[in-house]
Formats: sequence, C-alpha cells, structure tokens
Amino acid sequence: MAAYILRRILLMIPTLLGILALTFVIVQFAPGGPVERVIAQLQGNDVSATQRISGGGADAGMGGQDQTGRGGPINSKYRGAQGLDPEFIAKLERQFGFDKPPLERFGLMLWNYARFDFGQSYFRDVSVIDLIKEKLPVSISLGLWMTLISYVISIPLGIAKAVRDGSRFDVWTSGVIIVGYAIPGFLFGVLLIVLFAGGSYFDWFPLRGLWSDRYATMGFWEWVTSPAALADYFWHITLPLVAMSLSAFATTTLLTKNSFLDEIRKQYVVTARAKGLTEHRVLYGHVFRNAMLIVIAGFPGAFIGAFFAGSVLIETLFSLDGLGLLSFESVINRDYPVVFATLYIFSLLGLVIGLISDLAYTWVDPRIDFEKREV
Repeated sequence: MAAYILRRILLMIPTLLGILALTFVIVQFAPGGPVERVIAQLQGNDVSATQRISGGGADAGMGGQDQTGRGGPINSKYRGAQGLDPEFIAKLERQFGFDKPPLERFGLMLWNYARFDFGQSYFRDVSVIDLIKEKLPVSISLGLWMTLISYVISIPLGIAKAVRDGSRFDVWTSGVIIVGYAIPGFLFGVLLIVLFAGGSYFDWFPLRGLWSDRYATMGFWEWVTSPAALADYFWHITLPLVAMSLSAFATTTLLTKNSFLDEIRKQYVVTARAKGLTEHRVLYGHVFRNAMLIVIAGFPGAFIGAFFAGSVLIETLFSLDGLGLLSFESVINRDYPVVFATLYIFSLLGLVIGLISDLAYTWVDPRIDFEKREV
C-alpha cells in the first residue's frame, strides 16, 4: 500500500503542472488583464464583477477617447492607454510582473507555488494566502455541512428505497427527489428568502453572513465553546444549506438504491438468506460493504462540488463572502495571483481527496489490494 500511495503522490506533480500550464497559456491569449483594468479605472470605465453580470457600466476597453476627451490613434498595446505616460505604463507592467517573458514568469510561479508562496493580490493589498484564509470559513461551512447532510440522509434513504423497491414509499420519494433535483438551488434560495427571511411572510432567519456582529470578533475556541454563538451560527447557515442541499440528495440517493438493488439480486445474498441469516444481517453484514463501493467512488467529486463549485450564486444571494465568490470576482477582475492560487489549491485538494477515497475502498472491503493494479 505504501508503494501505491507514493506513486499516486508522485503523479500529482505532473497533473498539477499540466493544469497550471494550460491555464497560464489560456490567460496569455485572453483579452484584458490587470494593466487594462488599472487603465479602465483611470478612465472611469471600470465596474465591479457583480455589476458586469447585470450589464452595468461601460466597456473598459473603449479606447477612442483619452483622458482629456480627445480622440486619436492608439499607440499603446493596451486599449484605452492613449494619453497616458509610457513610463507610467512601464511601471504598471513592472508592478504586475509583465516586464518579464512568459516562460520566466511561469517558471517563477512554479517555484513559488512549490513553496506555497502565492504572492500578493493585485488589487486588494493583502497576501493571497491571507485572503483565502479570510474566505475559507464560509466555504468550509457550506461544503462540509452540505456533504455531511447529503450523505447522512441519502444513504439510509437509498437503502430504504432499495428494500421497498416498487412500493408506494419508493414511488413518492422518487417523485420528491426528482422534483427537488430539477429546481435550481438559487431559485429555491430566493423562495426561502421570500418565505422565511423577511421577504414577504415570516422573518425567522437572517439574510446575510455566517454570524451576528457580536460574535464576529470571537476567537475560534471561544466561539466553539459558546452555545449561544453556535446557535447563532446554525441560525444563519440554515437557509443557504437548505438551498444548496435540495438537489444534492438525488444523485447519492438513487446511486445508493441502484447499487443495493444490484447486490441484493446476486447469488451470495440468496445463499446468505438460505442459511437463515436475518434480513438486517444480510443487508448490513454482506450487501452494504459491496454496494457502498460505488458510493464512496463518487465522494471526491461530490465533496469538491459542494466545497467550491455551484456556490457562487448562493454566496451572492445570502451575502456570504466565500471562496466561490472570491474565485469568480478574481477571474472577472483579472487578479491573476488569486486565480492561480485558488486553482492550485482546489486541484491539489481534489487530488488528495481522490487518494483518500481510494484508500477508503480498502477500509470498506479489505479484499481490494491496490498493490496489484496499475495506477
């Protein structure tokens, strides 16, 4: 097992290298950049990332006017830069590191990332790692609780549906699950706000943040050991979790049901029942171990999806400033240190969780031996 783990860890290196290289090449050909954004700010044409979604603001690349309002030919490689001092543009390039050749910049980035040095954000005047730490509690809260709730409910429900296959319970629960899966999370979130967050009916839950202002400055251990602070935290996170978790039950529940149905129909189950074993012993002593393999295989994707993907709209809707919203705003604002750092961390975390998932196979079924298969 140690050799297999070592091979998987070594394979993470070229995988991360390929992801970063591909993204770096795409960025080189993508229009716009941090220099253009500074120029747009000087010209008064820059808007926030969320304003761009709704179409607000002017095009940052409208270069037909200089700062004095006079039109003229564009002599700079940056749109909208006419009328600006070329030395000022050169200083901007040095500030953002664009005075170096692309290969040199890419090599320097790899060297820094190997030491987990992610540099400074271009536009926030804070280190990238501190920025990620600041946003991490929101993503941890949404991702971990959503994954936990999804698996705690979906697996028992899937088993119950498999045992009662074709019954009224199976039919109506399938209908509820499919309808929930079809409703977008952000749309359900709007409904929850209207109903329970003071929109039009009840004012039972807060609309923004993870905790009230009086608990925002508390230390972690002080917060954990305070029943009032914990109650306030769960009070704030209830609606976002419900909105995100609605569609998460469908895949895991149906996957668990189908996996159990497939195992229940096999010969070893018939043999176990013929020996006089109870249905509970057959189901959880024999079927569970084999049926759960495919569910465990889907855990990394479910975890990463819950942790980072699909939460941008939920975070915006409930005013939760997490990693999902940070990544989106960084891409829109061309804050490349944050973009590459979050991509690197997300990819590394996904690879590590994939390895942990494989190791969990041996815990569920000790007959699996990864030493006898190729990576």
